[in-house]
Amino acid sequence: MELNEVKFDCKYFRGEIPCLPNKQRDKVCPTCDEYVPIKTKILIIKLGALGDVIRTTPLVVKYRELYPNSHITWVTHSPDILPKESIEKILKYGFDAVNHVNHQKYDIAINLDKEMEACALLSTVKAKEKYGFIWNHEENHIDVATPAAVHKLITGLFDNISKQNTKSYLEEIFEICGLKFNYEPYLLNVNNDLVAKWTLLKDKSQDKKIIGLNTGCGKRWSTRLWAPDNWIALVRQLQHNNYYPVLLGGIDEDAQNNIYQYETGAYYPGTYSLEEFIAITANCDTIVSAVSMMMHIATGLQKPLILFNNIFNKHEFEMYGRGTIIEPTSGCDDYYGNVCTRENCCMNDISVEMVYNAIVKFS
Repeated sequence: MELNEVKFDCKYFRGEIPCLPNKQRDKVCPTCDEYVPIKTKILIIKLGALGDVIRTTPLVVKYRELYPNSHITWVTHSPDILPKESIEKILKYGFDAVNHVNHQKYDIAINLDKEMEACALLSTVKAKEKYGFIWNHEENHIDVATPAAVHKLITGLFDNISKQNTKSYLEEIFEICGLKFNYEPYLLNVNNDLVAKWTLLKDKSQDKKIIGLNTGCGKRWSTRLWAPDNWIALVRQLQHNNYYPVLLGGIDEDAQNNIYQYETGAYYPGTYSLEEFIAITANCDTIVSAVSMMMHIATGLQKPLILFNNIFNKHEFEMYGRGTIIEPTSGCDDYYGNVCTRENCCMNDISVEMVYNAIVKFS
């Protein structure tokens, strides 16, 4: 074989190692009948946070529709959350990832993070079209790759303008990329073996509806916490009405969830890896949460969701018609705040009855 016979533009080409058609079926260029030339090379830079990575995945669905023979590379801090079967190359941000993408040529390159490292990366990438946020080296500040990103940049800089926004995050990022959001679904890396393992919840529930209660909200946004007495009362009301509540959370919620379990007898599986946490969530019928990351996991699993919100603009959240957002009746004084300035926290406005009625409606 001559070097000029190698199909370097094939979607299965993996660089210095054999492609899967060769490895599995002994196919060889140039006679391979599985040759699929790449028509469009796309780069997505979305480093974090993890929930933001998940809610950016509908772009992959849209680009697959528009460019069937595309090759997609994604650079992120959270590679494990992305489904490998849907994205050709997933790179964890670092020197190797930056070096790799800076030695490629792309048709489309997108950066949806405003942090300097992400903006700087878009500025150095070779691409025919660039979208999102970029670094302005001449004036030494964040900038926009096209005017379509101006709105999203401005709302990130000024709270009073951000409060006026009526578009969901997905509508905004699709517009930034010159696209129209048509309710393309999330993509999520789901371990089906672990999902099968946690069907034990179905046995424990004895055919009752399983309600996953994600009781905390991490350390950053403590302003979103619902009072422990409310969680206990909600668990008891669910149990009384033939539901099966399951307590969910991470390390930060572990101690409190053990207290809830002791007080109510509700099942608490403990803390697990993100992969297993997703599998547990997949076995719930409905989710209740104040955490946006759990929102994105539930949305990716297409689970009905009851989402508490006080400090964010509710219009940012795309619920796909599978749930509802519950907010304090008196509003909130601490937009994007991590310290509550009220003596009586606005989250106390959210009653157990409001949450229970929403669960009944969406279960």
